[in-house]
Amino acid sequence: MTSISLPYRASAFDACAWLAQQTGTPWTLARLLEQGGLPYVWLDYSEAWVELFHDGVTRYAAPIVFIEDKQHLASGADDVWLRFTRDSGNIAIELKAPGLRVPLDGLHFQERDLLRLLKQLQHPQPDEAQADKAPVVLPSALKGLGREQILLAFAGVGKVDLEQGLASGVGIFGDDGARVRKNSRGGKNSHLWHPVTLAFGLHDVHRVPMAHLKKAFATQPLLREWKADWLESLRLLGE
Repeated sequence: MTSISLPYRASAFDACAWLAQQTGTPWTLARLLEQGGLPYVWLDYSEAWVELFHDGVTRYAAPIVFIEDKQHLASGADDVWLRFTRDSGNIAIELKAPGLRVPLDGLHFQERDLLRLLKQLQHPQPDEAQADKAPVVLPSALKGLGREQILLAFAGVGKVDLEQGLASGVGIFGDDGARVRKNSRGGKNSHLWHPVTLAFGLHDVHRVPMAHLKKAFATQPLLREWKADWLESLRLLGE
């Protein structure tokens, strides 16, 4: 069998083919993401997304770190969706809604990351230190929380008028933000919001202190099902 070489910047196809040869098991993009593979997407400088590029940077590999952006890729989508990432100065940033969508052919994985992943697979270390570096866990099947649940879960986190924001359905409170779908019965109280997406929006758009949001996820029973996704998002964004 011909040995498959691993490029410095591997496409998803190349990365999966190399891992399959090294491990003797099939690999897909979804499995690679589940195991903690960190994808990047090449972006050329654009005035529309100038906030991603520091002075002098004209082409940048933006990491796909947000759980829901990873889930979009794992679902078999034919494009990359960036809503949260890091800019070329390595600062966590939320892109203005609805985010940036680019073709899949700009997606790649770094050689060093894939070598590290293979080493972890071949030599697992099930101790406490390794547990802190657990693979990315994709979001649960839960869709979101209703209006009254959101108001209770995030009560007192900041000065933003949360009730008015939910009623308006604009920006982070709308379909291009944290609102995920309507209940099948419809009606004015049928909307659901994803609490993790909403929390990051409250922090980035409305300057709600991160400490208040962390406390909410640590103490509010309504947010218990989303705590793992919240903590993983914080870790990936370096918060």
